[in-house]
Order: sequence, then structure tokens, then C-alpha cells
Amino acid sequence: MRAVAVNVGANTNEPGFRAPVFADGSFAFVPIPESEPTREPVPTYGDLAPSLPVEIPASLADTQVHLDPEFAGYPYCERHTYGDPHGVKARPLADLECGDWALFYATLDTAADDPPAWQPPEWGAYLVGGFRLASDPVTDYAALSPDERAVFANNAHVKRERMDAAVLLHGDDRSGLFDRAVPLSAPSAGVDANRLVTDLSADSGKGPWWRRPLRFDADAAARLEAVVSSRSFDEWV
Repeated sequence: MRAVAVNVGANTNEPGFRAPVFADGSFAFVPIPESEPTREPVPTYGDLAPSLPVEIPASLADTQVHLDPEFAGYPYCERHTYGDPHGVKARPLADLECGDWALFYATLDTAADDPPAWQPPEWGAYLVGGFRLASDPVTDYAALSPDERAVFANNAHVKRERMDAAVLLHGDDRSGLFDRAVPLSAPSAGVDANRLVTDLSADSGKGPWWRRPLRFDADAAARLEAVVSSRSFDEWV
């Protein structure tokens, strides 16, 4: 079992704000805007707003969202699917196999005025969800049968006028959003990687590590899974 973690969700570039993480570790997941034409209407920030513990700017109410990753149980989602057209993320994800983990991290704003010791003071990168892959990654969508394509029918990339994902992932029933965020940033600052990054992943934690895919070998992935399951991350931050 290996794992790859990639950056997803709202940020200061798209749509201009980060979702919050609260003192108890709970958080909001907010997708980025949809940047491409779609074959059919897709949800807007206004559609999602009643279900989110965050104020969505009124100027974004009619802006369509790129609802990817798709987490079953999240508004307007049906299954656990993810697609990516960009080689920097698609290539490491395509190297995974059935049973491996695709993990998702987001940069989140610290909501508490007096945050707990494990949270950075302004913002940080946090693991927010993951897929245990139900099948090998799909790199040739055109070759899928109609039944196989149906699994991805609600994925944001499939809904675009031109399906542009270089890789598509399908998660099993162990997949989903986490109920609590797992920090990847050190308490000192969001830009400082903690030991989950520097000791377990193949990334150095230098430079803008919070924008890069993080690769975990089998041993590291098992240790990371234990941290996520138990939320016993004190020794790593």
C-alpha cells in the first residue's frame, strides 16, 4: 500500500479565500471555481453555501464550482471520484494501484483567535480526505465500457464539454472526507512542513511544498494511515 497526497480546494488564488479549520480540528471543504465550459449545469457556490460552516462572498453566489474531488455524502456528490488533467499531479496518481491511497490536502485558515498548540497561527496545510482506490487508476477513459464510464458520470472533468482528465480515480467505501483535519504544517507557520512531510513523504519540505504532490512508500503510508485513523499526531508536529 502506497499513498500520494495532492493539493485541492479553495485557496487565495481561486476563488480568493481559504476555508476555515476550527480549534477542535473540524473544517470546511470548499471547492475551486469551474474554469471550463460544461455540458450541463453544475452547482454554484450559492448552492453549496447552506451546507457550509463558512460565509461565501455574495459575489460568488452564481459562480459554478469544480466539485472535484467528489466525496460521497458531500452536497451534489454521488461517489468518491477524482480527475486531474495536469501531469505534475496526474503522473504520480496514475502510478498508484487498487488498494493504494490517494490523499487530499488543502490550505485552511486558522479560525480560532487562540488556536491549539498544534495549529499554525494564520493558515496551514491539512489532510482533509482520501480515497482507498477501488480499482487501478483510469488513464484511458475512451477505452472504458459504458458501465465503467457510469462510475465517473458525476465527476467534474467528465461533465466538461471536453473530458480532459489524464487520470481518473475511484475510491471504495473506506474513502471520504475526514471528520478532523490532520496538519501537515508545523505550529510555527503554514509554510513550515511538519514531520509527516519531512520524515514520511519523499518531499524535502523546502520551498512551496504545500503545492506539490507528496509521495509515501508502503511503510510510510501505513504509518500515515495510523496517524490519520487515531489522530495521534502530537509527535509529528
